[in-house]
Amino acid sequence: MHGTPPPSEPEMPDTLRVATYNVSLYDEDTGGLVQRLQLGNAQARRIAAVLQKVRPDIVLLNEFDFDPDGRAADLFQRRYLEQPQPGGGEALRYPYRYLAPVNTGEPSGLDLDNSGSVGGDGRERGNDAWGYGLHPGQYGMLLLSRYPIDATAARTFRLLKWSAMPGARRPVDPATGAPFHSDAIWSQLRLSSKSHWDVPVRTPLGPLHVLASHPTPPTFDGPENRNGLRNHDEIRLWSEYLSPGDRPWLCDDAGACGGLAADARFVILGDLNNDPTDGAGEHEAIVELLEHPRVLRHATPRSEGAALAAAEDGGENGRHRGSHAHDTGRFGPRVGNLRLDYALPSVGFSLAGSGVFWPAPGDPDTELTAASDHHLVWVDLQR
Repeated sequence: MHGTPPPSEPEMPDTLRVATYNVSLYDEDTGGLVQRLQLGNAQARRIAAVLQKVRPDIVLLNEFDFDPDGRAADLFQRRYLEQPQPGGGEALRYPYRYLAPVNTGEPSGLDLDNSGSVGGDGRERGNDAWGYGLHPGQYGMLLLSRYPIDATAARTFRLLKWSAMPGARRPVDPATGAPFHSDAIWSQLRLSSKSHWDVPVRTPLGPLHVLASHPTPPTFDGPENRNGLRNHDEIRLWSEYLSPGDRPWLCDDAGACGGLAADARFVILGDLNNDPTDGAGEHEAIVELLEHPRVLRHATPRSEGAALAAAEDGGENGRHRGSHAHDTGRFGPRVGNLRLDYALPSVGFSLAGSGVFWPAPGDPDTELTAASDHHLVWVDLQR
């Protein structure tokens, strides 16, 4: 976990802009992202330009490779965000950040995909990691903030066992009706494919708990649907975390158990890899979270570009039931475009505005969005 020394406090605004962005800044090799950022990287420049245009006060970056020394974060902040980028805006400085280890690429030493072997090369190695990845830290998370982060009070749930969750959706082989994983493996399997974080931030609107995660895509598995069920329960973890009552099983990596205090205000951020109505996945988990009594009811962030892209791409988009104006990711005609990225504030806030950074065709900013297949989602919060 890493932080940076605090600067003088900025002016006290009455609006807080919070965002989430899957930036696709990952590499298949250990240290690969650091090397690319050192050399100068066009993708990172575009990502930085988007952030400079939207200028969130707090932003979660998904799929930003973690390295223990924070070198990739240092490089991205100093050489990209803090330098004006083509198509972007003024330099953007985040004095505070939070990053921590993730499960992706961490070898489990177990045959998690039932292939008959442990580890191996490429995808075989990735499938037997605690979370799919080709090296430790791939597809990590990075939280950036203009306001102080209380890292000592942060909670992480990287090590929480999937089987600890009451009613866990244990994968089953439909051909035999038997559990896909042996009892010995199931008892060790971790729930979070990356990690789940509760990171307190001291904002001008008061303390804010940033609840950050990036559940596994509900695909790339077999008829046992192990990734779809894991995605469901990774999302469900936040519903459990927000609900009243004792949660003696819900223990963080430091051994403290229980959910979020009833009077705490929060925002849920991340690529949750689940659309409420369309695409792969067990949709009831994301619907339950959207309708949770502690989550603010508000208009869904939208963009003109998303609606036009769906019409242009065609294919599976024509069979989707949800509004394409709400889409946050573009995945081609075979899959269609989906709403996967979320910024969900708690009750206790009012929403002053929201949006998805997805320019319409012909807009000069369209070139910036080619840096990732996801688009930045933002909400403006007031007391």
